[in-house]
Amino acid sequence: MMTAREIERIVQKVAEDLGKSLGDGDPLGRKRSEEPLPSRPRIIEAVEAVRSALFPGYFDAQGCSAGTAVFHVGAALDGAQRVFREQIRRALCFSCGGGMPYEKCRARARELTADFLKTLPRVRRLLLADVQAAYEGDPAATSHAETIFCYPGVFAIIFQRIAHELYRLKVPLIPRIITEHAHSLTGIDIHPGAAIGPRFFIDHGTGVVIGETTTIGRNVRLYQGVTLGAKSFPLDKYGRPVKGIKRHPDVDDDVIVYAGATILGAIRIGKGSTIGGNVWVTEPVPPGSKVLQAGPAPRVGGSPSGGQRRFKKNDAQR
Repeated sequence: MMTAREIERIVQKVAEDLGKSLGDGDPLGRKRSEEPLPSRPRIIEAVEAVRSALFPGYFDAQGCSAGTAVFHVGAALDGAQRVFREQIRRALCFSCGGGMPYEKCRARARELTADFLKTLPRVRRLLLADVQAAYEGDPAATSHAETIFCYPGVFAIIFQRIAHELYRLKVPLIPRIITEHAHSLTGIDIHPGAAIGPRFFIDHGTGVVIGETTTIGRNVRLYQGVTLGAKSFPLDKYGRPVKGIKRHPDVDDDVIVYAGATILGAIRIGKGSTIGGNVWVTEPVPPGSKVLQAGPAPRVGGSPSGGQRRFKKNDAQR
C-alpha cells in the first residue's frame, strides 16, 4: 500500500517537472507575465450584469419599476464596468505578455470599457428587435417575456451582441470567453466576430454554428443544426491556416435557412431566399431563390435518383 509520504514525493516530483517545463518557456508560445490571467467567472458575472441593464427587471434579484429603472440600470452598469476594467486590463497584459507598461494597459482598459459602455443603447435596440422577431416568428411564443426568459436563441444572441462590441474594439480573449459560455449552455456557437443585423431569430437552436467572418442582414431566421461555415482553409508556407481572411457566407435580408442546412465559404445568399433543410450550399444563391432537396424521382439503374435542386427567383415562394 502506498504511504502518504510516497504520495507527497510524487507530488513534489511532478511539480518540479511541470515547473521546469514552464521555466523553459511556455510550450504554447505565450509570453510569460506575472500579471494574473482574465477570470472567466468574473467576465460572465459582468456580462450578466450588462444583460440585467439591457433588460431591467428581467434578471434582477429584486423587482424593477419604471420609477426605479434608472437606479437599477445604473447599479448594474457600475458593477459591470468595474469588472470589465480589470478583466480587460488583464486581457491586454495577457496579449502583450508584459511588453506594455502596466499604467498604459490600465489606461487603455479604462478607454475600452468606456467605449464599450457607449455601444449599449444601440445593442439594446438591436436586441429589442430580435425579441420581437422571436415572438413573431414562433407561433408557440405566448409573450415577449417568454422569449427573453426561455429561448436559447435569444440567450445566445444577447451574449453574442455584447461580445461583438468588445471584438470590434479589439479586446483580446474576452469576447470569445463570452460567446463560448453561451455556446456551452445553448449548443449555439456564434463567433463574436460575426456581424448580425436586426430582427435575427434562431428557432430551437441546438447545433447552430456561425463563423467569424459571417455577415447576416436584417430579418434572417435560422433553425437548428444550421452551419454558416468555411470550406477548407488556405495554408501558409509553414502549413498553418491563413488568418484574417474572409471565409464565411454573407446572408442578405429576409433569408430563411431551415434545419440541418450547411452553407460554406465566402458566398452570398441573396435577399429573400429560402434554404431548405439538410442541403449543402457552396455556390452563391441569387436573390429570391429556393434551394431544396429534390423530391422523389424514378429509379435510374436500380437506385433512386435525386440530389439537390435550386428554384430560381420566379419559382420562389415564401
